[in-house]
Amino acid sequence: MNVKTVVPSGIVPTLCRMCETHCAINVHIKNDVLTDITPFEGHPINRGRICPRGGAALDLFYHMDRILRPLKRLGNGSFTEIPYDQALDEISAKMTSIKKQLGARSVGVWKGEGLGFYQQEGYARRFNQGFGSPNYFSNDSACYNGRYLGNHLVCGFWNPFPEFDQAKLIILLGTNPPICHPPFMRELADARSNGTKLVMIDPRLNPVTCYADIFAQPYPGTDGALAWGLIRYLVKTNNYDSDLVDRYTIGFDKIAAYAEKFTPEYVEQQSGIYGGVVAEIAQLIIKNRPHISIYPGSGLEHHENGVNCIRAFTILSCLSGALGLPCGMFRPEPLEIRELTLYDDLPLDDLRPIGADKFPVLYDIRRECHTMTAMDYMLGKGEYPLKGLIIAAANPAVSNPNTRKVEKALANLDLLVVNDFFMTRTARLADYILPAATFLEREELHFYPTQQLVNITRKVARVEGVRNEYRVWHDLAHRLGFGESLFPWKDETEVNRWLLEPTGLTVDKLRQHPQGYVYKPIDYQKCLSDPLPTPSGKLEFASPYLHQLGLSEIPEYREPSYLKEADANYPFVMTTGARKSLIYHSRHQNIARFRDVHPDAEMEIHPADAADLGIEDGEKVRVVSDMGELVIRAAVKHAAELRQGVVEIYHGWEDWRVNFLTHDDINDPISGFPLLKAVPVRIEKIDA
Repeated sequence: MNVKTVVPSGIVPTLCRMCETHCAINVHIKNDVLTDITPFEGHPINRGRICPRGGAALDLFYHMDRILRPLKRLGNGSFTEIPYDQALDEISAKMTSIKKQLGARSVGVWKGEGLGFYQQEGYARRFNQGFGSPNYFSNDSACYNGRYLGNHLVCGFWNPFPEFDQAKLIILLGTNPPICHPPFMRELADARSNGTKLVMIDPRLNPVTCYADIFAQPYPGTDGALAWGLIRYLVKTNNYDSDLVDRYTIGFDKIAAYAEKFTPEYVEQQSGIYGGVVAEIAQLIIKNRPHISIYPGSGLEHHENGVNCIRAFTILSCLSGALGLPCGMFRPEPLEIRELTLYDDLPLDDLRPIGADKFPVLYDIRRECHTMTAMDYMLGKGEYPLKGLIIAAANPAVSNPNTRKVEKALANLDLLVVNDFFMTRTARLADYILPAATFLEREELHFYPTQQLVNITRKVARVEGVRNEYRVWHDLAHRLGFGESLFPWKDETEVNRWLLEPTGLTVDKLRQHPQGYVYKPIDYQKCLSDPLPTPSGKLEFASPYLHQLGLSEIPEYREPSYLKEADANYPFVMTTGARKSLIYHSRHQNIARFRDVHPDAEMEIHPADAADLGIEDGEKVRVVSDMGELVIRAAVKHAAELRQGVVEIYHGWEDWRVNFLTHDDINDPISGFPLLKAVPVRIEKIDA
């Protein structure tokens, strides 16, 4: 592995891209070797701390199994190294052939989290549109989009990270900050030390729970009943922001009428949360409003009615008066950079993007196609065939539901290109594998909207033979005939200069501010003085847009199918999608010191359930759904950690793919999110 560093020896400040938090780090270099990663002390996000995953970036950078040369599949299923230019020549020729025979829409691009977010997404979308295809996919079809849509439908915007240390009451739902967003823990700790009350709602106990004033364990998928119960309490007692309702909302009367049935007794019947606890939470909201932070995590997304659940909690936040407060819902202002995507110039909507008819909200608001629907198109069951796909650091053979169908669909493509660091389950199905660059090998802009802060990720090193993502898209675009017009920049630095030009900021200036640059002071009240970016310009407690689409205009609660239509053959409900502390999705499993801590996947089970089944801790069990089965080790937890009748299997394990058990066709009607956190299963003891 031949590495060229930006300086022979020294310290280079940059941003960690091992998850979406993007903590500031220092990369230490000695004699052209990257030797260590330490936290950058002056950044407001991580404030001088990093998690073990960030510190392990060098383990992946120098990993012995890292792919460093393009690979081509041979007829016998094995791979051989080929020159980079040959690989791109052959890929572009096959893309051209598919386009000539079937049209550009029969080729798509799929971007995963492994490469990063904003800018890498922009490159992928720009390339796809330049080629002439509307079919852009991402892992957001099963993560993040649900929350984005839920907030967007009510407020017209999404503020992902409220300032918890400015709240008097924090309500966390379906989230695990120490694992998912470690920097949040500093804010939570600061808030608690200042007397802030904390409510934790989750079927499963997590490390934050020990700090909570109230911990409630609902049945999976029933959080929406709690939201409506709290809305009812505020409305019935006249303890809501009536001025905000009168001036800034539409649909209040409709949600007030709908909330009537969510009595404490009904909420308890639906959710399993004692009615007295609902009243306690409501009283805390009344006592501490408007300084309320209500944060629904990804745990609320993976249900049959996830978006409406998140809409309901967004309405609750607004009723409490938290709109326009640092701790609540406020509208960050973007830095007005140039746009990489081409939707204004090349909308391509007339080409009928995959899933846009079935899940129009997802496409209208996010301009994303639905990855689960894509599998049908790959298998020839769609309106037209999808025959070519470029996957950039995503692993759908592990992360997408209905694994067997995913593998069959990917194998049915005429061209599958995977750009990744390692030989993943998805890469093994590819025709071509291109070596991916780590975040240490590229330069890109990053934004922290809550702080209205912009940073630049510094390129720290270059690995011989590896082209970063901009170069891959650039080189392919030039071979396909649209590089001169759409990818004219020679490298990422030129791209960044072009993006920043309207702002007056420069790349050099951002490099001089590793602590981040505040591009505009935050005006928290701006969302109360300007029309909101909704169709009505107001908070839409009832959505005329959804009504026109034939969807529920108010966020109606829907009882989960596993409760309403219980099946005795599958008496347990499985929740999945959670992450281990050292493993982020399907990444980090090949880091030896992490595998020492998490050697294999496991099924967490309540001790009473384990006793009933005669299962001991550490024993192998068979988990069966109506989709498939999985043999896995049982981990018998403390009685407080799980609701009885609920089992948890972490996702992302290459060798224990929980998505053999999940459906791809039971989806949230608005986002298209798959049902991952309320899957009926049975548990079978495996006799020795």
